[in-house]
Amino acid sequence: MTAENLRRNAALSAVSANPLAPSDRWPSEAERLNEDFEYWAARCARIKHKLTGRRVPFVLNNAQRKVLNELERQRRAGLPMRLIVLKSRQWGCSTLVCHYLMWLQTRRHENWHSLICAHQKSAATVLSGQINDIVRNFPPELDPPRIVSYNGLRSVRELLPGGSRLTVCTTRNPDAARGADYMMAHLSEVAYWPSRGSAEASELVRSVCSSVPRVAESVVIMESTANGPGNYFHSEWQRALAGESDKTALFATWHEVEYNRERLILPPAETWERLTDYERALWEPPLNLTLEQIFWYHNQTRAQGGRQAMMREHPTTPDEAFSNTALAVFDPADLSRLRPGADTASPRRYELDPRTGLPVATPSGRLEIWAHPCPADQLRTKPAYVIAVDVGGCWEGADWSVIAVFDVRTPGQLEVVAQWRGHVHIDRLCALACALGRYYHRALLIFESNTLETRGTHALEKLGRSGYPNLYRRQAFDTVTNTMSTRIGFHTNAATKAAAIFELTYALRDGRLIERSAAAIDEMATYIRRGEKTEAAHGCHDDMLMTRAIAAYALAQSPPRPLKSLF
Repeated sequence: MTAENLRRNAALSAVSANPLAPSDRWPSEAERLNEDFEYWAARCARIKHKLTGRRVPFVLNNAQRKVLNELERQRRAGLPMRLIVLKSRQWGCSTLVCHYLMWLQTRRHENWHSLICAHQKSAATVLSGQINDIVRNFPPELDPPRIVSYNGLRSVRELLPGGSRLTVCTTRNPDAARGADYMMAHLSEVAYWPSRGSAEASELVRSVCSSVPRVAESVVIMESTANGPGNYFHSEWQRALAGESDKTALFATWHEVEYNRERLILPPAETWERLTDYERALWEPPLNLTLEQIFWYHNQTRAQGGRQAMMREHPTTPDEAFSNTALAVFDPADLSRLRPGADTASPRRYELDPRTGLPVATPSGRLEIWAHPCPADQLRTKPAYVIAVDVGGCWEGADWSVIAVFDVRTPGQLEVVAQWRGHVHIDRLCALACALGRYYHRALLIFESNTLETRGTHALEKLGRSGYPNLYRRQAFDTVTNTMSTRIGFHTNAATKAAAIFELTYALRDGRLIERSAAAIDEMATYIRRGEKTEAAHGCHDDMLMTRAIAAYALAQSPPRPLKSLF
């Protein structure tokens, strides 16, 4: 362990080339200042060192460089720069953004106006102070810019020469942001922006961003620590991950900052004995952190008052960042273990041919397939596949209907192999589910029956007469005959829903769920407790999650049997 730790320390301590080192790439210092932000930052900017408090050249840390690399990738490609940053605290994201915007305004453009919007006055004051510090500590031999009030406005200043303006406002006075021709916007701590009333976060962001044109070297950066699930920042983060936003999603975590480590005060073996299971897992792949990093995390956890506070302030994964462990149903560590399987999976899209019931590949199809049914001679259990159906509405804006297909040939395991999600009438949903069931070797087909029983009784009756050979039926008490009978589908009530959620929790904990849909994991991350109930956080969904829970429940009640036991 000691040798390995030394090797990791060496790798961690290795930094990029000195940004001030001479380079033959640039014909003059002026051109290098115009093109190389890291050189400009180290040459022109002085920041307060986090540990010593002294003014030092601004040399980027690894987390800051991660953000810069993405901005520069977009800039050099001639793209509008659009970024949403989920961050842990205290590594200088806002510092980097303030300096980067200042660089664009003083070295690359004239009349390139910027806006900084923070969630409260104190935060806006800090960001405004950073701008003053850049100018105040600028090397005099490099013709420092001057900053003056613009037309007597307290919230607007002008950089001379060049005429670029800087506007600083808060969510409490959003009108200060209106009416200007901004080319850049820095939106800070968006997760803490108001979520109700006339100053709702989504409206503020639209108001701010609508004035920033989509041209090369325009900038919109939205950054924040997380403030739980279900708010505007969380929904924008999910949209960016899904490729539905114009912004690139970037997560910067605590262990990407070089100074987040502590010298060991005990031998490595004794330090190891003091760590929790979670902390020991940080040593293992894929993170492979050093003992000094883990020791820092261990001591910070004790100082912060526990892991819940650390997940909020210094998250290791995005799931931890958005989790509120006081409310979360599913452990973020369990969800993080699911992520690699979903991130590396690439489904093909299909629609079912209405004549044959077979999938036909099409880029816009609503049916995602990660694995087609196995050959018949490889069937080992009956059923080999389970299909769970959560019934939604048929109109836009209604709850989604979801058909999820699971491979259950390995005892106790649920592997997601296909999923359909959309809005469709109940009878067509039933037809789609039956066709998929036949395609997957007459899978056990489990309908969530509440909607069928309340709004589509005729569909439930037609389903029973459809001839599909493997419908899930539950035991039910018939109040008319005072006898036990069977009914089609899984009926959701307080007791059965709790049991299904518990079964899914156990499947996650024990590693028995193999998930392929990142969106389904996002639903699990935003599923919370409210009193005695469990539900999706405000603005989130649980339709994919419920198919997993229903399948886990049915599998626990009647696990698949080996084929040989059926004869």
